Amino acid sequence: MPVSPAPLITVNGGEPQNGLVPTNTIDGYGGRLIDLIFTGLYVYGVDGEPRPAMLEHLHTEDHRRFTVTLRRGWHFTDRSPVTAHSYVDAWNFGALATNKQLRSQAFAPIQGYDLVAGDQPRARTLSGLRVVDDHTFTIVLTEPNIDFVLALGSAPFKPLPQAFFDMPTESFGQCPIGNGPYLLAGPTAWQHSHHIDLIANPHYIGPDAARNSGISIRFPRTIEDSYQDLLAGRLDVLDQIPDTALATWRDDLGARAMRKPAALNKSLAIPYHLPHFHGEEGRLRRAAISLAIDRPHLTTRLFHATRLPSQDFTAHSLPGFEPGLPGSEVLRHDPEAARALWARAEEIAPYRGTFEIAHNQDGAHDLWIELMGRQIADTLDIGVRAVVFPTFKQIRDRAVAKTLACAFRKGWRGGHPSQIDFLEPMFSFAGAANDTGYHNPDFDEVLAAAKRATDLSACHTLTARAQQLLLADLPVIPLWDYVAIGGHGPDVRAEFKWNGLPDYPNITRRPVVPVARTHREAA
Repeated sequence: MPVSPAPLITVNGGEPQNGLVPTNTIDGYGGRLIDLIFTGLYVYGVDGEPRPAMLEHLHTEDHRRFTVTLRRGWHFTDRSPVTAHSYVDAWNFGALATNKQLRSQAFAPIQGYDLVAGDQPRARTLSGLRVVDDHTFTIVLTEPNIDFVLALGSAPFKPLPQAFFDMPTESFGQCPIGNGPYLLAGPTAWQHSHHIDLIANPHYIGPDAARNSGISIRFPRTIEDSYQDLLAGRLDVLDQIPDTALATWRDDLGARAMRKPAALNKSLAIPYHLPHFHGEEGRLRRAAISLAIDRPHLTTRLFHATRLPSQDFTAHSLPGFEPGLPGSEVLRHDPEAARALWARAEEIAPYRGTFEIAHNQDGAHDLWIELMGRQIADTLDIGVRAVVFPTFKQIRDRAVAKTLACAFRKGWRGGHPSQIDFLEPMFSFAGAANDTGYHNPDFDEVLAAAKRATDLSACHTLTARAQQLLLADLPVIPLWDYVAIGGHGPDVRAEFKWNGLPDYPNITRRPVVPVARTHREAA
């Protein structure tokens, strides 16, 4: 009698912003899929430790020139081999400006990036990349970069098969061919706005091979719906608890509750192109809004201590985190100071209109944005209104295009365990997630110095200095860091990773012990 295939593990997620191409994925929903479908030189363990995956050996004598040796025996799911060309060609594609990849800046440290960037590239490939043979390639950076090696397991640095270059990018992104622990269950596995089904890659040889038959990622209308599905047994793992259940979730779930500090933060982003929010007037208004927000009240009363009030622009759980940075007083609750700063801004130009904050309906943000908006409105005596979009993708599309005409909630989940991974994408002038249009050459210079540091202690000192500049400018207003909370079904084992996502490959289902039947029952 044939054995029925094991059911897929059902988890929550959301519609990715774009097709699943590693160098063009910057949103959280797409990012988790990229890490399941593609594997790079490293993978990151439960606590963020980099573990060699495709990497056999990485040699350098100066942290600027590297020789990469790949492990043999790796294949993409179309059974084509993963070679040095798979990396070099993918990185060159991602870096070339005319390909308009969202993660192109990840390749900026590599020699020759200045020639492939810009409106009119003067080269098509990075001079700092060279294939030696099928299993060896070299990397030359423009200068030593302490963060570069740690980032080599993150999304932009994944390899791509030859098939990617033989078909339209959009087509590949809908049904990608990867080399990771999972592959799409079929050409129609991605049902847009509904779910995407992944099955375990039977030929995967990496350290994070799937211990389950596959993952079905459901795209709910709201997180409340997902929570009810978890309680009713229709969902196996949930990585977020709705605000409305924070007072009861531990009692509701008991031993099935999951909790872990996470490299994930939340902020309020105010684009510089908005009236009243640029120049000295904008600096004063940003600081006033920050001081009007009572973070301890929201994180304790509303979130029941599942959030930690922000003290910087990264996360408490990251190496090098330093509380009490000079200038961090702007993150305290001080209504009088807030009103005084707002009054100074009014002397420059009277404020007109309503302060609007965009958020997505599928992310459980309604309540906290309503309460935070009330704090801002009551303190500064202005109108505040929430603008609701059905999906996160709709907000991201407008934020990337710089067409979002209001403030919006923003978050960053670490791609690798580093403060630089939080600071560079969001705040450097060419940062892939610099959605507000922030530009401070002094910040860019200090961050570049942090990457040139020869040891982590020096690097952390410089990232702290860079954050002091951010605290003065407030390109986004930090709100809180997350403690990842969620739950799993009664027959499932699951835990969170360092970045607050479930450790998908290690989710297992307890075997069901069949009940012996009598001859009478069998009949």
